[in-house]
Amino acid sequence: MSLLEILEFPDPRLRKKALPVNKVDAAIKQTIDNMFETMYSASGIGLAATQVNIQKRLLIIDIADEEEDPNPLVFINPEITVIDPEPYRHEEGCLSVPGYYEFVERPTKVLVKALNREGDPIEMEAEGLLAVCIQHEIDHLNGKLFVDYLSVLKRQRIKSKLEKEHKQKASA
Repeated sequence: MSLLEILEFPDPRLRKKALPVNKVDAAIKQTIDNMFETMYSASGIGLAATQVNIQKRLLIIDIADEEEDPNPLVFINPEITVIDPEPYRHEEGCLSVPGYYEFVERPTKVLVKALNREGDPIEMEAEGLLAVCIQHEIDHLNGKLFVDYLSVLKRQRIKSKLEKEHKQKASA
């Protein structure tokens, strides 16, 4: 396994729309393993393939509270249907927007249909943090970031600060 580079906002590659996975093969399974290693290494709870510059409709999630009890979830070609549109307000962060957290409202409960790691169809109802995480990661697959839910002013401030940090890192 190997760590993958996580793209950071405002990298334009984060705005690309992911393409469907046509076949769940050894290469996709290796990508999944690399994504989990990358996500765990960055202390994340979700990662979309587009965040590591792989333009495939693939995302992983593990919202388990304990490192000793992981619950890795894989969603290939996920599609969601809103079950309960009641807004659920949750503070979101993102590995592609490091160090920034903001409250975002999303539907409380969703149904996700996808393929699992083995390529078998799965269907799952999700609510609370899991629903937020699934919606957040699917947004990535569609070229959308959680900062897009913020005011233009907040989004611009975050963008400017991250651009400044990137320039400082590059010149160091």
